[in-house]
Amino acid sequence: MKYIDGGVTAPKGFKAANIAAGIKYEGRDDMAMVVSEVPCVSAATFTTNVVKAAPVVFDKKLVDDAAPIQAVVINAGIANACTGKEGFVCCEETAKAAAKILDIPENATAVASTGVIGFKIPVDKIAKGVENMKSLLSDTREAGHKAACAIMTTDTVPKEVAVEVEISGVKVTIGAMCKGSGMIHPNMCTMLGFTMTDAAIEKKVLQEMLSDIVKDTYNMVSVDGDTSTNDTLLVLANGMAKNPVISGPGADYDAFKEGLYAVHEKIAKMMAADGEGATHLYEVIVENAKSKDEAVVLAKSVVGSSLCKAAIYGKDANCGRFMCALGYSGVIFNPDTVDVFFESKAGSVKVVEDGVALSFDEDFAVKVLSEDEVTVRCDMKAGDAKATAWGCDLTHEYVNINADYRS
Repeated sequence: MKYIDGGVTAPKGFKAANIAAGIKYEGRDDMAMVVSEVPCVSAATFTTNVVKAAPVVFDKKLVDDAAPIQAVVINAGIANACTGKEGFVCCEETAKAAAKILDIPENATAVASTGVIGFKIPVDKIAKGVENMKSLLSDTREAGHKAACAIMTTDTVPKEVAVEVEISGVKVTIGAMCKGSGMIHPNMCTMLGFTMTDAAIEKKVLQEMLSDIVKDTYNMVSVDGDTSTNDTLLVLANGMAKNPVISGPGADYDAFKEGLYAVHEKIAKMMAADGEGATHLYEVIVENAKSKDEAVVLAKSVVGSSLCKAAIYGKDANCGRFMCALGYSGVIFNPDTVDVFFESKAGSVKVVEDGVALSFDEDFAVKVLSEDEVTVRCDMKAGDAKATAWGCDLTHEYVNINADYRS
């Protein structure tokens, strides 16, 4: 497996386009479309929030019905959540517009929205945007990049990644884009993520693989503890690489899964690093836990703690906050065996040993915590299980962004 420069247009047969449709934003692109030359098998995971946006319900039905999907239309600015029947009408009209313009079935287009909850999307602008994007569709690197930029809301950078893997001697490419910066505490995926591949793979196998991968990637990200109404992770595979169809366990399965995992881990970390107002990527590693499930709970508790996140922002080696977050996680463990370390490119400082706070060089600790990427490592000394979670620091700017988000 190797990383390559690319996004959703990196795999064979995928084209992308973007446009300024004026749905909410002025003076910037706010719509994107990705289209495959041929129908694709799909896999997806969606928000666990009981309040689900219309596009989530719409897309889930497409994926569950095993409809061959050939296009996805995304808008930024308005989430199309809490919009009642009108929200579903918008999804249907978007799919109809794509069907007409692209000459594909009406049930071959997935729809995704991100932005302010409770606002209604102007369907006429969506339909016009789909129409105007047809002539702009391109398989270039630039087209994929512009599509990733168009779906951003409070994101400060687009999030893209692509890898190549070899399947029975055939080069297969996986390319992805994602948006997500705030209201991120997924329990299955991310805000909006779209992964395209030219691999030939059975739908059931792809879904099983994706559902397993998100447990250790997108599920382990928390920016602010809020699970969105719109979380959608969609994977489309068009088979144009012409590799032998991946139908079950084996070398080809393992090679493709390695690539798919790498893509989603990379973007999960990008999303955490670009959390609203963030100045640090904040990583928590829990090791030597009794079980994987316990390691996951412990890591999520520490990465999601507002006090721990604030300490990372302040470069404050306040070890008590991290021990506290472990303690209220719900996992029963022996606190008298726990070690805690702060680590970064600047070095490592041990702040807790066997549950007791240590004396350490405060100036060196500040240096360690001043790097862009900071890791808190918790050694439970209770077993051999490990889990890693990602988040960001909690800053004044996060409050500023969300205090006036609707405007």
